[in-house]
Amino acid sequence: MSDGPPLAPHPRRWQILGVLCLSLFVVVVDNTVLNVAIPSLLRDLDATTSDVQWMIDAYSLVFAGLLIAAGGLGDRHGRRRAMLAGFALFGAGSLLAALAAGPGQIVAMRALMGAGGALLMPGTLAIMAEVFAPDERAKAFGIWGATSMVGIAAGPTLGGLLLEHFWWGSVFLVNVPVTVVAVIGLLVLVPETRGPRRRTDVPGAVLSTLGMSALVWAVISGPEHGWTGLRTLGGLTVAVAALAAFAAWQHRSPRPMLDLALLRRRGFSGAATVIALFGFALAGTLFALTQMFQLVLGYGPLKAGLALLPVAVSAGIGNGLGAALEARIGGGRAIAAGFAIAAAGFAALGLVGPGDGFPAIVIGLVPLGFGAGLGAPAAYSTLMAAVPREEAGVGSAVNDAGQELGSALGVAVLGSLISAAYARALPGGVPDPARHSLGEALAVGDPGLAHAARDAFVHALSIGSFTAGGVMLAAAVFAALVLRDRRPAPGTPVPDGSRLTA
Repeated sequence: MSDGPPLAPHPRRWQILGVLCLSLFVVVVDNTVLNVAIPSLLRDLDATTSDVQWMIDAYSLVFAGLLIAAGGLGDRHGRRRAMLAGFALFGAGSLLAALAAGPGQIVAMRALMGAGGALLMPGTLAIMAEVFAPDERAKAFGIWGATSMVGIAAGPTLGGLLLEHFWWGSVFLVNVPVTVVAVIGLLVLVPETRGPRRRTDVPGAVLSTLGMSALVWAVISGPEHGWTGLRTLGGLTVAVAALAAFAAWQHRSPRPMLDLALLRRRGFSGAATVIALFGFALAGTLFALTQMFQLVLGYGPLKAGLALLPVAVSAGIGNGLGAALEARIGGGRAIAAGFAIAAAGFAALGLVGPGDGFPAIVIGLVPLGFGAGLGAPAAYSTLMAAVPREEAGVGSAVNDAGQELGSALGVAVLGSLISAAYARALPGGVPDPARHSLGEALAVGDPGLAHAARDAFVHALSIGSFTAGGVMLAAAVFAALVLRDRRPAPGTPVPDGSRLTA
């Protein structure tokens, strides 16, 4: 962190890290756990495809929209307090969603859970940056990053395990005991941290929430309603207007929620950019891979989730080496090296052809996870090192918002690219519904069409994987050129504006 002399490490910092990683794990898992429950929701709740899409999107829409405002509230009123409020909303939403009687109720509760996630997510990085000394932060961020990767892979696995033994509501109900444990850990172990007490920037909070929500709305709408459709362009128009008004207000406000000077810091804006690109490539590809496992290879929900474990395991190994690599060659070079390896993993996935099977996929998943585990923690560390302590929450929120937006764009853009490539790869004369998706092609019941559709989907996934690999390679080059390390000498004192209380 910048703008403060080195703080003595908190004596309970590793236990605190465990609580914060558990909090992160809950939020990340809930972004993916619902995907495997889609068939059960369609069947048991008589839900439409549009209903289920809203169940998934409501969480991301509210979560991304509120992140910057929630990070600012945590900085001003206490980051632990914001996390506790977030868990209250998250736990209540999970319990009520599990007991819901219809699709509309689940959509509303998923939105409530998104609000809770937005309140608790920024505090994880911000509190970590306060309780760890500079020489340990890279290792702590590495563990935090590994937790995120494990959560991405564990969501479908956990969902599949629950659905094999329980009803669809179990994917929500499982959050409740975890929430209770996390709240107890926050109360017992985690200190309160905050920046200087200032009046809440209400106009800034409203404008940032409106702008980010509209932007994510437009991204989500693009694949279904067309990127030049009225709904998508309307969302983009509102987003641009609201975010421009937010920037103007932050520039003139005497107590801005987000200091725009932060965006001019190369470490902050550069790291935020590569993190968003990383989210784009990873989320879009993993979303398509889950369909590959279930619809092409014929895996059940649990086996499909377990198939992603090589990503999590290799990411954990990469994280274990990432801190040492960053200390030796610097954050920018560590990001570049890790993301270049991840790009090679995406390229290996692009070489998978029809009939190759799971072993060929693993050849891509292992370097993908290892490279991400090596480079992502250095990106988080570089970003947070550029943030003044009193703005740690909102700085972390900008990181989270960028990654969430990148992930939403990845699913939307790469999903659209894969869908278009799939339709083009089908032979002429197939029924129109079969061109919409692999699932609809398999539902026709024609063995010949099913074989052709599976081959077309594998071909389309190759195009999406090569595209994701190109994005990761661009992120690596960007990091090497832009994130050249310019660190002050250890122990250099600068003014401090934060407070930490037991």
